[in-house]
Amino acid sequence: MTKRPGYRGWRWQALWWYYVFVLWDVIDGQTRYSIPEELKQGSVVGNLAKDLGLGLSDIFERKLRVASEADKQYFSVDAGKGELVVNDRIDREALCGQSASCVLPLQVLLENPLYLHRIEVEIKDINDNSPSFRTKELSLKIAELATVGTRFRLDTAEDPDVGSNSVKSYTLSKNECFALKMKEVDDGKTAPELVLEKPLDREKKSVHQLLLTALDGGNPVMSGTSQITITVLDNNDNYPVFEKSVYKVSLVENTAKDAFIIKTIATDADEGPNGEVEFSFDSRTPDSVLSMFEINSLTGDIYLRGELDYEKITSYKIDITAKDRGTPEMEGHCRVQIDILDINDNAPTIVLTSEPSPVREDAPSGTVVALISARDLDSGNNGKVTLQLPKDSLFSLKPSFSNNYALVTNRALDRESYSEYNVEITATDSGSPPLSSKKTIPVSVTDVNDNPPVFTQPSYNVYLKENGVAGSILFSISASDKDFGENAKISYSILDSKVQDVSVSSYVYMNSDNGSIYSMHSFDYEKLKVFQIQVQAKDQGSPSLSSNATVHVFILDQNDNAPAVIYPSSAALGSLSHQRMPRSAKAAHLVTKVTAVDADSGHNAWVSYKLAEATDSSLFTVNQYTGEVRTKRAVTEQDDSSQRLLIEIKDDGEPVQSATVTVSILIEDGLHEPILDLRQKVSEPSKKSGRITLYLILSLASVSVLSLVTFLILAVKCIRNSSSSGSCCMRQGDFDDYKNPNRNLQIQLNSDGPIKYVEVMGGDMLSQSQSFRSCLSPMSEYSDFTMVKPSSTTDFREVISVLDASLPDSTWTFESQQVSRETIDVIPYANFINPHNHPKELYK
Repeated sequence: MTKRPGYRGWRWQALWWYYVFVLWDVIDGQTRYSIPEELKQGSVVGNLAKDLGLGLSDIFERKLRVASEADKQYFSVDAGKGELVVNDRIDREALCGQSASCVLPLQVLLENPLYLHRIEVEIKDINDNSPSFRTKELSLKIAELATVGTRFRLDTAEDPDVGSNSVKSYTLSKNECFALKMKEVDDGKTAPELVLEKPLDREKKSVHQLLLTALDGGNPVMSGTSQITITVLDNNDNYPVFEKSVYKVSLVENTAKDAFIIKTIATDADEGPNGEVEFSFDSRTPDSVLSMFEINSLTGDIYLRGELDYEKITSYKIDITAKDRGTPEMEGHCRVQIDILDINDNAPTIVLTSEPSPVREDAPSGTVVALISARDLDSGNNGKVTLQLPKDSLFSLKPSFSNNYALVTNRALDRESYSEYNVEITATDSGSPPLSSKKTIPVSVTDVNDNPPVFTQPSYNVYLKENGVAGSILFSISASDKDFGENAKISYSILDSKVQDVSVSSYVYMNSDNGSIYSMHSFDYEKLKVFQIQVQAKDQGSPSLSSNATVHVFILDQNDNAPAVIYPSSAALGSLSHQRMPRSAKAAHLVTKVTAVDADSGHNAWVSYKLAEATDSSLFTVNQYTGEVRTKRAVTEQDDSSQRLLIEIKDDGEPVQSATVTVSILIEDGLHEPILDLRQKVSEPSKKSGRITLYLILSLASVSVLSLVTFLILAVKCIRNSSSSGSCCMRQGDFDDYKNPNRNLQIQLNSDGPIKYVEVMGGDMLSQSQSFRSCLSPMSEYSDFTMVKPSSTTDFREVISVLDASLPDSTWTFESQQVSRETIDVIPYANFINPHNHPKELYK
């Protein structure tokens, strides 16, 4: 009892000795530490941060951590000091068994950037296990005729410790007949044998009690004992002998159950029961062998009972005993060594050393995404693993060491094409046939602002009625952005530009969130017909990206202007016009002509004339379309010399706008007007005269300079063509360069009407190029002409719809074969001064 405290003291002394002298070194870039087993939790292994050249701040910022390939996490990092400390009890024998070297590989992981460092911790053995025998009591039966020098094999002791701490020697208690000898066996080990040094005499002593002690080489020395009981038997003086002392056989690990393995043969020189042999496994055979193999006691055949696994046990060494049936029993021994051959029965596995990190889509080639490793439990070529990625993969594998790889990008990524990549990695070993496994690693791609907003179309056409309510919505535009998050949030704005020398922001307002455009005030078609808005869509990325679009706003005319009478002029004469006519006038005599214009456009500008009141309604009539006042019948002597007409003028808009003019007619005797001569001398416009023609010329001059120029050119053209034609036409060419003749639009009326044709020519959008054709009617009594009013730019389809609505079927056709469907400059309506040239008259 007094010795046990001394043994414990030596044991702890050795423990502290190893603890104080902790060794570490760096081999091929790998840090290695050495510690004794059984250290207390929290014991320092080494200063990991210092050995890796890291500061204490790097431990937190780069998230220093340690990963172990073992089932348990035996070590951790002290974040405050950067020291590698023991996290759990380490039992070397549980980890490495009888292996001479016990090394725990660890992986040190650092982030930002990802970095992997391998360290090894060598676990040194301490003498913490005593030698022990499988059987505490061993019984031997020895014939008394046994010769001196006969050897009897004894049970060997086992010590989980290794090296000098394992079993080193055996001692035998003092006795008269037996001595202890050591016999070398395979693997450089020794086994104790009992040697008979003096003949036995059963009559003197039939039973011998011996104590076998096994000692290890630790400091302090630890021991284990086994009690040997020897019974002295009579006679059977021959023991069975095996053909071989060692049998060797090899088996592949997929050998089927109940397969025959090997046959052991032993013979005994004795006769009868003393020569009959029975086979069995040695009494010291471990249970792992007994569960895997069986032996036929009569034949010595060995069979497989379990399933072999090379990855667990590579070789079995089985001791076989052959006993005879003599008295006493004699036995012989041999060893069967079964080597397991590896087959490729384990597929390789892929282990994520670190979770994949999100990658920016503009990350450069070679950016590390994740760290992985490959393992295969097989050996040799069966355990050699290669990793592959699919063809044309955006990623590649960069090997580091010991089947560790870095998954890196090998080209630019595009989040708009794929926001997440499922990288499939295939691991294949070199076995025959090869085995493989796959692992999918999800890699998310973070967005960068690399896509500008895109409008649904590069330009927009907006049609807005004039006189609208201020603040009403004009149009809503939208743009989309392929990016994500803040990079895809879009704000809208109007770029500063001028409309009639005024900033466009004074006309319209834009909602920056939804792209809606609102009017700032009401628009007047007669003042502004079309304008452009440059809008911009900008995202909220850094730096932000933008794109522009153009919004064309076309103001549509409303009937907000009443017809204005330009002849007879009311400025000088008021609303009353005085006219003279001879009492000799016949039926259809042209008394005067009322001319009115409307500032509106299209149907809203078409005017009609109506006789509202008359002194004698049976005497006069007003042409609905031309405004000509003519006699219905011949003037008689009974008709009053003073006639009063109230003429109402209406437009074709909705609602209808109207105006009136009063015409006072004085019928005089002896007044003659060569009206018939005028009709016959249309080809001589220079000789025409008359008060109505003068009024028409004056009214035209007051309307616009353009009308006057048109009239003069028309007159010159008519003079030149008077000899060859009964009518004449004048055409005003483009005032500006006309760049695209293929975009001309010509509309021709049939020849049954009073006008031969009306031609409309288009130009580029917002161009000032205009083309007019005016025609003199051969039916006119005076040198009448037609004035075509230039209009603002409008859509080609609107022109067709206006003409289609205003003209009867089959009255016009296209003469140009190439008409652009884009927006062109057209003349949607005309104000006709010639009474024969009113558009509504064409219906007849």
